[in-house]
Parts: sequence; C-alpha cells; structure tokens
Amino acid sequence: MTDRPVALVTAASRGIGAACARELARRGYRLALLARSEGLKDLARELDAVAVTGSVSEAADLERLVAAAVERFGRVDAVVNNTGHPAKGDLLALADADWEAGVDLILLSVVRMARLATPHFLRQGGGAIVNVSSLWAAEPQLDAPVSSTLRAALSAFTKLYADRYAKDRIRMNCLLAGFVTTYPVPEKFFQAIPMARVSEPEEVARVAAFLLSPDAGYITGQSVRSDGGLTRSF
Repeated sequence: MTDRPVALVTAASRGIGAACARELARRGYRLALLARSEGLKDLARELDAVAVTGSVSEAADLERLVAAAVERFGRVDAVVNNTGHPAKGDLLALADADWEAGVDLILLSVVRMARLATPHFLRQGGGAIVNVSSLWAAEPQLDAPVSSTLRAALSAFTKLYADRYAKDRIRMNCLLAGFVTTYPVPEKFFQAIPMARVSEPEEVARVAAFLLSPDAGYITGQSVRSDGGLTRSF
C-alpha cells in the first residue's frame, strides 16, 4: 500500500538503529536508512528499504537521506535520530576536537535533520521525531563527559522544538536508553540496575516505535527513560 507512513532511521546498520528499523518495518512503515557500514545494504534488502551510505555528522549525508526518501516515497512522516558514541576520557583531558566531534554527532545531527524534515511535516499536517539519547542526559557521569553534557543539551533542544511545533501536530521526544547488550557494560553499572539485566536493542526499539505512533499523540518535548530503573532522579 502506497499510503503507508515513511520513516527515516540513522545509524541503522546494527544495534538500536537496526532494531528500530526492523520494528518500524514490522509496524508497516516504509524506510530510508543511513549508516556508514556495509551491513546497511543487507538490512535494506531485508526490509525493502532505501539505503544511503553516510554519517549523521555530515550535513550533506543527511540531506541525501531525506532527498532519497522523498524521491522514492514522496513524503517523510517520522524520524529516528540514532547515533554512535562520542569520545570518552578524563573531563579536562578531552581535546577541543573531541567536544566538537561530539556536537556534530549528538546535537547538530538532530538540529540539521529537524531543518530538513520539518518542512515536509508542515506540508503533510504532522510528523514525529524520536532522538535516541542516553540515560546520562538525566544523571551526568564522569565516565562519559561528552555524552552527558551534549545529551542534556539535546533534551533542551527537544523541549524547544516541541514548544515551537506542537501546534502544527509535529512532535519530538528523546528516548534515554540505558545499557544495551550490543556494548560491554562496566560491572559497577550492571550491579546498580534494579532489573539486574541489560536491555535488548529490541526493547528500546519498541519504545521508539511507540513514541512515533499515534498512541503517543499527546507526548512531546519529553525525555523518556528506558534504563531498567538505573537512573534515580525525579
């Protein structure tokens, strides 16, 4: 059916990104996917999706993704802004280049995608964006200073975007994911998870799909945690 909604998923070749792509395909979305690795092509064939090789840190690659989706499907209804991880290190030992790369990866990638997708949402009368973020946006950790700082900024941008576009039936939320099985988990954090286990990427994907869906139609500007209870701040 050609009236099925169209979703963009970035960093889609593995982990949470690939899980989001599969979950959205299962729910009937047509897909345009962006990633740097060769695995993207296999996933695109599996899901009958558009594949664009590139990085979320490159504005031109995001432009190519949106253009490819519009060329193939004629519209964009939803976006999952997923990314990799920024540099780690001692708070003041991280170089300017590490922080600047983190800004491009975590924050500007979302700002740029919003610039590209929002005009399509406005023409269509609505849309939804989910930014896959991190639990450290709510409780910053010295283990991940770049991520903690910039994901908190991403939550602030998400609220501002929601304030600006909610009246146009356009929603944006952050999904604060906890530790996932696709990456090693430091023992001190594993021991602190009340559920006593790490999340599967498919569990994060189902939350993302919910936030994009009409079932979440009155949720916008929020940072929703999916962390097994690890963060404790209200």
